[in-house]
Amino acid sequence: MRSTVALKACLAAGAALLAASASACAGNTRQEELAYIERPVETIYNDAVRSLNRSLWVVAAAQFDEVQRQHPYSPWAQRAMLMAAYARYRARDFEDAIGSAEEYIALHPGGDGAPYAYYLIAVSHFDQIIDVGRDQGRSHNALRTLSEVIARYPQSDYARDAELKVDMVRDQLAGKEMEIGRYYLTRSEHLAAINRFKRVITDYQTTSHVPEALHRLVEAYLSIGLAGQAQQTAAVLGHNYPGSDWYADSYALMQGQGVSLQEKPDANAGFNMFERIGRLFF
Repeated sequence: MRSTVALKACLAAGAALLAASASACAGNTRQEELAYIERPVETIYNDAVRSLNRSLWVVAAAQFDEVQRQHPYSPWAQRAMLMAAYARYRARDFEDAIGSAEEYIALHPGGDGAPYAYYLIAVSHFDQIIDVGRDQGRSHNALRTLSEVIARYPQSDYARDAELKVDMVRDQLAGKEMEIGRYYLTRSEHLAAINRFKRVITDYQTTSHVPEALHRLVEAYLSIGLAGQAQQTAAVLGHNYPGSDWYADSYALMQGQGVSLQEKPDANAGFNMFERIGRLFF
């Protein structure tokens, strides 16, 4: 009996405590609502900038959003929208940064900040690129958006930086093709490997992977008995990268197979690399 009475007393006390807590929370909420006063746009914006300068990215983004919420028709709101996107980018909240920048472009396509909004979208994709061992969907998104910055604003500083990043992305994509091609070689799937290496040479001609791609083509061609194709490919490699280790490897490989190969370009050496490649592949 005593234990039952004690239990009822504890339950009653707990209920009273919960009610008191709920009442206190409601009271606090009402006090906050009553204390809320719309602040001047300059004040909110300057607070956001101070948070930005202190690297409080999430706080700054919320404060810039507050500028838009309290003063949506103010000239400051347009600027705050872009600054919120930047703060989210610095916080590595890339998806929200892209969303904020896209919202800016949708509302202010001719705004002074439009070039930066496009650039911010592009670098948000670029900063999400992962190693060549993974799916390269993000690399393709980065290439697409960086190319858009270059096409839209070719004389801008954003375009110049985008061009440098495009080269890096293309090298990444070529590296992925090389990885897949090498994998096919290890499985003796030579035709699949050849297609990958050709893609590197034709689609990513200015990347650092081209010399190896040419050498791997020599390997693949020899493996399936196409000595003539191997010889022509090795000649292209020797003409364009005569001092490279990849040419040395191809030369040794050809000699080992009893296929002659000139160390120096022949009379047709006047053709540049891409003309020679065109004769080989098309």
